[in-house]
Amino acid sequence: MKSDRWMMMNIGRLTPLFLSSFCITLFFTGFFVYQNPFQPISDQNVLSLLPQIDPECDLFKGHWIPDKRGALYTNSTCSTIPDSKNCIKQGRPDREFLFWRWKPDGCDLPRFNPKAFLSMVRGKKMSFVGDSVARNHMESLLCLLSMEETPKDIYKDGDDRNRIWYFPNHDFTLSTSWTKFLVAERERRDGNNTGTGLFDLDIGEIDEGWFKGLPNTDIAIVSAAHWFFRPIFIHRGDETLGCIYCNLPNMTQISPEEGFKLVYSAVLKHIDECEKCKDDLVTILRTISPAHFENGTWDTGGACSRRSPFGENQIDVQSNEMKIRKSQIEQLEGITKRDNKAKKFSVLDVTRVMLMRPDGHPNGYWGNKWMKGYNDCVHWCLPGPIDAWSEFLMAIIRQLR
Repeated sequence: MKSDRWMMMNIGRLTPLFLSSFCITLFFTGFFVYQNPFQPISDQNVLSLLPQIDPECDLFKGHWIPDKRGALYTNSTCSTIPDSKNCIKQGRPDREFLFWRWKPDGCDLPRFNPKAFLSMVRGKKMSFVGDSVARNHMESLLCLLSMEETPKDIYKDGDDRNRIWYFPNHDFTLSTSWTKFLVAERERRDGNNTGTGLFDLDIGEIDEGWFKGLPNTDIAIVSAAHWFFRPIFIHRGDETLGCIYCNLPNMTQISPEEGFKLVYSAVLKHIDECEKCKDDLVTILRTISPAHFENGTWDTGGACSRRSPFGENQIDVQSNEMKIRKSQIEQLEGITKRDNKAKKFSVLDVTRVMLMRPDGHPNGYWGNKWMKGYNDCVHWCLPGPIDAWSEFLMAIIRQLR
């Protein structure tokens, strides 16, 4: 009897402990089954937290506003900035150019979110096709994404023009594919086999250097501009259509904007008709990025020493860059009216945006010991206003999803 009474008394005492342990077990079992905090947040959940973008808003019409937060990365936190774009390392004394943000009229452009961007491009291959300014954009995006995941440098060619980076946690490949003109080209040589600076372009043939990689690409950002401002003969097969900056007798003179029209019309047609390319290939045409040389050209002492952005009323909307931009966009609009809607096309319209940023170039702070005395007013400092291009890029990809 005593043993029974002892057992009943101790069971009574232990019952609350058993019940509490049981409840705790149930709680954590349910917690880890339905919401494990140690598992990564799903891509869909990351994207659902992003601010919405008004589809009717023109993201590229607006102005630059002061921004106390500044750049997402610094020249110390991003190890992949090339010396030629690392303006602060090269001695640029001011920092004001880092504290401005693009503000569209009538809506907001969400800040760049590296976690969300990598979620959107998981399992994809993205290629920046074009000249050194295309490379400049890729380098900016690389720094932004490196804040979330450190990429692996998996390929560099002998000239360091074509690069491939891989983000293993997201199975995302980021690359550059160098091309001067996008179409097939040949530089004329003199008797000593030295380049003359005169080029022949054949718009009937694509530059296979970059085009051969397009079938393995999911998203292509296509741009080329700054090599066009020199004497160029434009052909279509055996037919010579004319020349840019030639002034030769019995030769049709072609304006730069007409030259861009011929080239981009051909390039977009080649992409649209690419049978080996993926059906859902996304092609984003990036419009011409303006240079800001003042008091001369690149080889006659021109410089870009301004320390703050222009306002909307300070830029020339009739400039050559704006005419070329118009020509590029017209060719894109022509291709989007076609019957085949499988491949997607969009525009990254940076021309007007960047006309307002004469303060964003390396100028003399680009560390090129072979060209001392020359200023770089074509490329953009990293970090710098070019980082806004990836905010536009992220918005475009979201809209195309």
